[in-house]
Amino acid sequence: MIGILVVTHEHLGDHLIRCAIHVLGEKPEQLLSLGVFVKDDPDDMLINMREYVQQLDRGDGVLILCDILGATPCNIASRLIENGHIACIAGINLPMLIRALSYRNETLATVVDKTLSGGKNSVTEISATGTCHAN
Repeated sequence: MIGILVVTHEHLGDHLIRCAIHVLGEKPEQLLSLGVFVKDDPDDMLINMREYVQQLDRGDGVLILCDILGATPCNIASRLIENGHIACIAGINLPMLIRALSYRNETLATVVDKTLSGGKNSVTEISATGTCHAN
């Protein structure tokens, strides 16, 4: 099973996980959140992230989901990427997290693909008539 680490600014990851638990009806295993705050030292956060990844990894790999590409949480997390073993995706939203949790018994590459498609397919404009516009 792929471990999932949600790395965000402050408490956003905790809230996304709470929402995922609401949707799924139970707390998934091998799922942790790490919030990065203004006062945090990036080098210390890197050490913490490494510890979380080690805790989550049971041999199948870890997917790190971050909030903003180019921001401190994502920049730190990107230093942990190991091709085929630790992947990192920026731009997390709730549909992405649900997708990642739903497919985590697949390979890491499949989980990454499903997570990305879940995020892309969930972002759409809804018209006044309730119709979704194609992406």
